[in-house]
Amino acid sequence: MKHTVVLALLLLLISFLLTYLLLVAVKSRRRRSSPLLPGPPGPPGWPIIGNLLQIIGKAPHRSLADLSRVYGPVMSLRLGSLTTVVISSPDAAREVLKTLDHVFSGRTFSETVRPIGHHEVSIAWLPSTSSRWRLWRKVLATKLFSRERHKATKAVRSKKAKELITFIIERGERGFSVDIARACFVTSLNVISNVVFSTDLGSYDSRASLEFQESLSRMMEIMGKPNLANYFPCLEFLDLQGIRKGMKMCSERLFQVFQGLIDARIAGRSLQAKPRDASIIDLLDSLLDLIQEDGSVDVNDIKHFLLDLFVAGTGTNSTTVEWALAELLRNPEAMANAKVEINFIVGPNRFVRDSNLLEFPYLQAVVTETLRLHPPSPFLIPRKAESDDAEILGYPIPENAQIVVNAWAIGRDPTVWENAERFEPERFLGRDIETIGKDFEMIPFGAGLRICPGISLALRIVPLMLASLIYSFEWHPKNLKNMFVPEDFNMDETFGFTLHKTRPIYSDTLEKAYNYFY
Repeated sequence: MKHTVVLALLLLLISFLLTYLLLVAVKSRRRRSSPLLPGPPGPPGWPIIGNLLQIIGKAPHRSLADLSRVYGPVMSLRLGSLTTVVISSPDAAREVLKTLDHVFSGRTFSETVRPIGHHEVSIAWLPSTSSRWRLWRKVLATKLFSRERHKATKAVRSKKAKELITFIIERGERGFSVDIARACFVTSLNVISNVVFSTDLGSYDSRASLEFQESLSRMMEIMGKPNLANYFPCLEFLDLQGIRKGMKMCSERLFQVFQGLIDARIAGRSLQAKPRDASIIDLLDSLLDLIQEDGSVDVNDIKHFLLDLFVAGTGTNSTTVEWALAELLRNPEAMANAKVEINFIVGPNRFVRDSNLLEFPYLQAVVTETLRLHPPSPFLIPRKAESDDAEILGYPIPENAQIVVNAWAIGRDPTVWENAERFEPERFLGRDIETIGKDFEMIPFGAGLRICPGISLALRIVPLMLASLIYSFEWHPKNLKNMFVPEDFNMDETFGFTLHKTRPIYSDTLEKAYNYFY
């Protein structure tokens, strides 16, 4: 019976592929009947699948970078039924993200988010011309990422960084190692959940109930998978990879947590007699106020808005911290420079505070150089050509083409960066970190209308966690186990929702903790 079902599915799949091939042939014939404009160059592809085999794998960002060296910074590919234009130079990125930002600000809907209706309400997928998109951007700019809100939540970030170090120390004293990236993920999660809900949603204790944390991690894992339905929409309903089922299951769990917190807050507000103190109002209070002020926003909109915040602001931060540590371990002189700077400012028997960050120019340069070499999202979020009269560096771009900006390749462009593949924080000393995304030589957060709105918070959380780890532990290679050789340190990467290290850094590479008094 089982074999019969599998055979039936295979026959069904073959019939769909044959139908698709016929449609492609008809479409190609129609195109040949009219004069063709010279579009961007690109490698020849196979029937039906196009160029998929040339990029799908563990390192598609590297595959596309290699192809762009042959076909140029504006390159055309066919990924199944999807025409894709790949951008791999600062000049081409400037045209897409600045000069023609209004033309390329649309999104190619991912079939990964469609099953939960996220593309209809998410700030990441809404058209930049919509009033809802402008509303959410305003909320983020004024209620979450403004200077006033960062100042008001400074103590929260410092407290969570201290909890991270305390956890690692206590685990070490009991003889257990800690996955540094996972611990930083929990820290990032709790920073955001306290700013939004005034409570922790993550736990370092693996024995605790971690439904929210695990569901969030699982959703990010699913979103990082190449989805065949994006390239062959006719296969979407089959859910061959289980992506539709997995997204629905994870989102339901996350939305249940959000709904419970929202219901509890509404009930608490109804019982509150005195006006609320504006200094302790968190984001959830502001969002509930928005429902009363703007009749077009409801609780479902807020839940999807919150989903964007937690997905975008957790794994990206923890991944960056781990890559920064990895690069410092491979470059002992840079590690020593960072430690001297931090020790001088913080002093003995204290802990790193958020207020110290502006006094760490070398550490800031380390973070910037890490983002250049290891952007958390190598391709950003793909854009879409919304007309057929746009050009990039003189190449006409077909309407509805997917525009992929290879931020990883741009950050390593040897025509822009001297010693492009080397980790050299010194190149950013004296350079304002807030220029990231404005000069298009490195765009880890994107640029233009679609630039990541959380850049200001990320550039506080990441340096704070990294400085705390450097200050609190002895990372010098002579104290590391297993005859550590910096040049041989494993830097393999795995492509997913974020570009993360294949082999995590564990705390058992530390010899001891010091300088930390609690």
